[in-house]
Amino acid sequence: MRKSLLALLFAAGGLALTSLAQAEVQLKDGHPDRYTVVKGDTLWDISGKFLRQPWKWPEIWHANPQVANPHLIYPGDTLNLVYVDGQPRLMLNRGESRGTIKLSPQVRSTPMAEAIPTIPLEAINSFLLSNRIVDTPEEFNGKPYIVAGNAERVVSGAGDRVYARGQFDEEHPAYGIFRQGKTYVDPETKEFLGINADDIGSGEIVAEEGDVGTLLLKRSTQEVRLGDRLFPTEERAINSTFMPSEPAGEINGLILDVPRGVSQIGQFDVVTLNKGARDGLEIGNVLAVYKTGETVRDRVTGESVKIPDERSGLLMVFRTYDKLSYGLVLQASRQLAVMDKVRNP
Repeated sequence: MRKSLLALLFAAGGLALTSLAQAEVQLKDGHPDRYTVVKGDTLWDISGKFLRQPWKWPEIWHANPQVANPHLIYPGDTLNLVYVDGQPRLMLNRGESRGTIKLSPQVRSTPMAEAIPTIPLEAINSFLLSNRIVDTPEEFNGKPYIVAGNAERVVSGAGDRVYARGQFDEEHPAYGIFRQGKTYVDPETKEFLGINADDIGSGEIVAEEGDVGTLLLKRSTQEVRLGDRLFPTEERAINSTFMPSEPAGEINGLILDVPRGVSQIGQFDVVTLNKGARDGLEIGNVLAVYKTGETVRDRVTGESVKIPDERSGLLMVFRTYDKLSYGLVLQASRQLAVMDKVRNP
């Protein structure tokens, strides 16, 4: 799953040259001129050492054509801050552990999983693999469902056989098992946005008779119950490569939910947003989080006064649906909460 995690920046050199405005990146006070990457680093952490706005990292990256795979960064590599035509650029020098790259007839490969990730992937692995949003109730209710357990059991687990009813895909017998979770409605427009399908487990259809299939449970996160729905295993590639970027258009959204069920939100928590692909959000987009200001009573005039919203964090979108998306909180200066606002950074 951990693909090329930093195939981020090939076009960044050209991007930085398109206009001086794009190159006007604010360096962080006290930034280093040289940094050696260590195990456990992420691109976001490193960019935060150099930049006030870490998502602008691609604008100062200077691809080095003399280094094999200059877009992948490994522990032991050194980043040097230099100036090209008066503009800051980061140059990459490979660490000694990677050795000297020589041309030879033999094939030489390096596991790309060794490259540092853009963000801490362990915080989102379960969402990349299993969590999903269903756009309509009709889509959810139209899927096959568990109709019986073996020996008339009402709950089952990994290793058990259960029976499902519905239309099955003979070419793709692997299914994820989901239970209807929260239904999301936009708090402002009241538009239906989608259903969170809670991951229960997975299994494989091993026999069919009419519209009833025998399902062998391969995995379960909790007890499988009658009525749980079967969704074909998603075949789309899991994108674990994130290009930090600003949204192309204006975004004014809200944090709708925290899938893990906590009420207070902090760094590396996953949140559900009421904006998605139709609103222009893309994987890798960075958004600022604003703590919603309270409405208080002015004791002098007796009027109600709205306290200004306070910028309190940053998040990165890592998965988008049509009307909703998942984001990972990367910075939080105070505890965040459901109904806090998200805007362009």
